[in-house]
Amino acid sequence: MSVRRLDPVQPKNFKFTPANLKWARDTIKKYPKGKQASAVIPILWRAQEQHDGWTSEAAIRCVAEMLDMSYIRVYEVATFYTMFQLSPVGKRAHIQVCGTTPCMLRGAEDLIKVCKSKIAGQPHQVTADGNLSWEEVECLGACTNAPMVQIFKDVYEDLTPQDLEHIIDSFAAGKTPRTGPYNGRQFSAPLGELTSLTDESLYNGKTRPAPAARKSPGKPAAPVKKAAAPARKTTAAKRPAKAAKPAEKGQPAAIKKPARPDDLKLISGVGPKLEGVLNGLGIYRFDQIAKWTKAEREWVDGYLNFKGRIERDEWIKQAKALAKGVK
Repeated sequence: MSVRRLDPVQPKNFKFTPANLKWARDTIKKYPKGKQASAVIPILWRAQEQHDGWTSEAAIRCVAEMLDMSYIRVYEVATFYTMFQLSPVGKRAHIQVCGTTPCMLRGAEDLIKVCKSKIAGQPHQVTADGNLSWEEVECLGACTNAPMVQIFKDVYEDLTPQDLEHIIDSFAAGKTPRTGPYNGRQFSAPLGELTSLTDESLYNGKTRPAPAARKSPGKPAAPVKKAAAPARKTTAAKRPAKAAKPAEKGQPAAIKKPARPDDLKLISGVGPKLEGVLNGLGIYRFDQIAKWTKAEREWVDGYLNFKGRIERDEWIKQAKALAKGVK
């Protein structure tokens, strides 16, 4: 871990607001008498939130006195945990881009490029208006939703560079963008339909296994002779063909998987998982997407819970251009 020191420019004092002071005192009461030091992390975090997202020396001293701890003990906590910022950061948003392996493989480097172009060329540089800053950090614990960023205590997941640009623009304009996944999934659930546990009777509690029969004491039962196996028929009966599931209204026409399907990941905003979902709908070619009608676009947008992302990312325009290139 790199050496972390307090910023050379420090405010003279720090004082909790009445609301935060009440919250801090209530938090201390949750711990046994004499163990109030256990509240140091949550109270120090509340101090950071109040102080524009960074922890000052005055805040460290204030927390130490409140918890009857030596200054150096609270200083050790603040400098050890990287969640505590020791220099000023963006007041509206300090963007922490996860750069660990899963996020890096899924496009974290492109997110860093966005931060460099829209905020500052180097990490920890605050914009002239004091509202935005960024840094690259180690794993933030949302590998399933890679790539992702954390802004203060909120996370923004499954991001494309365009998604992050929208998030940064929103904070710059004083708005608060929605948190969570940006590819339409629910939390960390897979995209598309379930592929396992599709039979609800397995887990809805309506079907219960029959109780095991009790063995009665006494003489053991005589062994039962095995019945002779019926002779196999020479010709197996033909099973009726399974009827194909009818397409829903507005659902694009599906095709069989071609020998060489198009690489749908070339469409901006489509990653490997989303490509798999589209393939599952029988969509393998750029020209299929290029020919989608308005009703078909709306059906796919609703199926993926994209909320207008297909139009916003101009999938049709991209697909037409890519289809020409393939030909």
